[in-house]
Amino acid sequence: MELKWFEDFLSVSRCYSFTRAADERHITQSALSRRIRQLEEWLGVPLFDRKTYPVTLTPEGQAFLATASETVFAMSHLRNDMHQRYHRRTAILRFAMLNTLSLTFFPDWIKQINQQQQLGYIRLCDQKPTFVEHISLLHSEETDFLLTYAHDSVALIQQLSTYPMLRLGTESAIAVCRPTSDGKPLYPIGIDRDPVPYLSYGQHSFFAHALAKIASVQALPLTPIYENSMSINLKAMVLSGSGVAWLPHSLVRDELNQGELVRAGDKRWDVPLDIRLYRQPHLRNPQAERFWRRVEDTREMSAA
Repeated sequence: MELKWFEDFLSVSRCYSFTRAADERHITQSALSRRIRQLEEWLGVPLFDRKTYPVTLTPEGQAFLATASETVFAMSHLRNDMHQRYHRRTAILRFAMLNTLSLTFFPDWIKQINQQQQLGYIRLCDQKPTFVEHISLLHSEETDFLLTYAHDSVALIQQLSTYPMLRLGTESAIAVCRPTSDGKPLYPIGIDRDPVPYLSYGQHSFFAHALAKIASVQALPLTPIYENSMSINLKAMVLSGSGVAWLPHSLVRDELNQGELVRAGDKRWDVPLDIRLYRQPHLRNPQAERFWRRVEDTREMSAA
């Protein structure tokens, strides 16, 4: 049984003519007659009295008319509803990203892209406490895009090697602390061997992996006194004067300019980072595909 049989039936019952109904349905009269026959065979009863002119419904056809009308209406409504649901869902751009990037890089960057192409609705996936969980959002197709820092020493980034990627910029994680009254670091690093109170990312965030792989950091006399996977929370502890933390420069730029924070050591202790955007290999969302092409075009214009 096919829905078009019901539509054919309604057309003939409305036009009282196979010829006029065929014109309305934009098919040949023979094709229409064949499909009506198939419907009658499926139902097991004749629906039209073809001996009369104009064509009339049989009693069984009269009984079937209301059901056919309701079925076509219900299926058309369902199709439209599913169509709208699909387009509402696929119009959403889903992003997963490290929390720091959601605060520093993403707002201005997405505003720039949005000025060139209206993006529609953007959904940020729930923040995850570990870098592995951010990667898993891409693996499980719970996000279209992953915005992340990258560093060659972070082995986990290799799990994303098969995904399309765009390099959007660079960043540095720098060691910062509160200044003394004369503007010098309260907890200088790399000058002497005195232990320095260290505000740590723990073991599972991106920066935890990045810092753990830096031999120069490992060689410093750091004494962990606090652990938090979120850069913004470590920043609050640094501002309180509790110790030293490696924080993205963009996150502490204002505090550095205002003298609330200072570098705890020179640039040799900086951790250089890429800012990368990864995507699903096969984007099911046409809006996401258009967005990716827009980002590619923006990068090319910036490089020109």
